[in-house]
Amino acid sequence: MTTNRVANLLRKGESPQRPIFLELFFDLVYVFALTRVVNELVLDYTRGRVAETLTTSLSENGETLLLFLAIWWIWTQTAWMTSRFDPFQPAIQFVVLATMFGSLLLAVAISGALSETGLLFASTYAAIQVGRTLFFVLTMRGHDLRRVNMLALVWFGASAVPWLAGAFAPELTRNLLWLLALAIDYLGGTLGWPVPRLGRSQVSPWAVAGEYLAERYWLLIIVALGETILTAGTAFLHGPIVAERTLALVLLFVTTVLLWRIYFYRAGQILGEAIAASADPGRLGRSAELSHLLMALGIVATSAGSELVLIDPSGHAKPAWVAAMLGGPALYLAGRSVFEHVAFARVSRPRPIGILVLAAIAPVMVGLPPLGVAAAAAAVLLGVAVSDAIRAHGGPLEQASPPR
Repeated sequence: MTTNRVANLLRKGESPQRPIFLELFFDLVYVFALTRVVNELVLDYTRGRVAETLTTSLSENGETLLLFLAIWWIWTQTAWMTSRFDPFQPAIQFVVLATMFGSLLLAVAISGALSETGLLFASTYAAIQVGRTLFFVLTMRGHDLRRVNMLALVWFGASAVPWLAGAFAPELTRNLLWLLALAIDYLGGTLGWPVPRLGRSQVSPWAVAGEYLAERYWLLIIVALGETILTAGTAFLHGPIVAERTLALVLLFVTTVLLWRIYFYRAGQILGEAIAASADPGRLGRSAELSHLLMALGIVATSAGSELVLIDPSGHAKPAWVAAMLGGPALYLAGRSVFEHVAFARVSRPRPIGILVLAAIAPVMVGLPPLGVAAAAAAVLLGVAVSDAIRAHGGPLEQASPPR
């Protein structure tokens, strides 16, 4: 490929540094993917031995978490890619749409990835990562990004081995091999894909396109919140429309609104500014990624808890159910605390206080009606949101002040 054609694939400095319709279209498949993850969690929580024993529940959830981390890494790598390349170019559109189709296959395979569809899941994941990276190795000749993709290709090739081997292995061995594969992928991306004698990538995507990536991540949070509403509405229609279930639906909608409010005020609005003002945007960007991973996990767990409430709002909350209904909001607040530190180099006290309150009330919630447990979680989130509003009332909007 000629130098001019290579340059045409890259984003131009004068072009808008924000997502366009292609990226938004790509995100649609993740509504389905997150729904499949939530469905797996609900199946975990409604199995008798899992629901009654928290330690067993954590083991089952760990397997589902492994699948979630795989699709999360695909999304992250795609966001990194579109931050550097021009999504209006047909070649880039092809790569994004091919990744979108692969992500759809991953989502389809989630429900049986730990049994009969394991090979489909593992081979699709490896094909996306290796195939996409190889494409850029072949097309970016003469550009520095070719070297970066060559480094990444070594790591993705290495992780493909345990991914594929795990698909043919017994359950415990498979989980260990897939955990190793994920560790290789995440470690490689975090370290800049170092390879002996070839070095590593020195430039973080956040240093090049912090504003763009900030907007991609808050769009993903919107996708996750949208999935929560979709799950609640679908679960509501699968049962009788009675007063208790209607009240549960209202409560779950309010909970989703509170999660949205807590995210966007105020750090969610100024992440791009914080990255731009940072002396080390790469390090701050990694913290931002971690915070959004924790928040997305919290939203997914909350969504699973919402469906459990709608299944039996007046029954008896089992230990694993309480863990989902209270642990989801707690995990979300933990991620939001990290996010606040990214934007303001501090953490407001209501967030850790909210986490402690959720942890403190969890033991006494076991056996109570799930509707009451959900109400308690919503009350804690409301307290955090109200404290934010009180602190901000009458004062100027707080500006980004990232850690030095």
